[in-house]
Amino acid sequence: MALHRRTKVTPLFNMSSMTDIIFLLLIFFMITSTLVSPNALKVNLPQSKKQTTMQGAAYVTIDSLEHIFASADGKEEVEVTLDELGDVLSSAQSETDSTDLIVSLYADEKVAYKHIVEVLNVANDRHFKMVLATRPPKEKREAEVSDGISD
Repeated sequence: MALHRRTKVTPLFNMSSMTDIIFLLLIFFMITSTLVSPNALKVNLPQSKKQTTMQGAAYVTIDSLEHIFASADGKEEVEVTLDELGDVLSSAQSETDSTDLIVSLYADEKVAYKHIVEVLNVANDRHFKMVLATRPPKEKREAEVSDGISD
């Protein structure tokens, strides 16, 4: 005597709802990744005609009060002294497993050149490559904003 079910269970899984969720997550992460800025501290960068497009693996920020902040691999920026800066950057280099660490330096335009050179000397002693971040001239920024391009 064979027992039969009235409704037949199909062994298929409907993937349409799963693909909708994946596409929504993809859109969410694409939008939020564009909002992330490499430096959380707002500094007024000096102007220059040439812009650097190289992104560093580590970031050093000097604010207008001459406090030094360091960050590596997208981690949160922490305030460090000049003596601690070399150790923080060396640990960033060991985490990235690269021989040449590229460090982006964001210095407020009110910072004395002496403090920028001190940070550059720390990086030079540890054989790091430094990139000084600047902003475009005011005329170029106004043209970009009027064209719909913003920082």
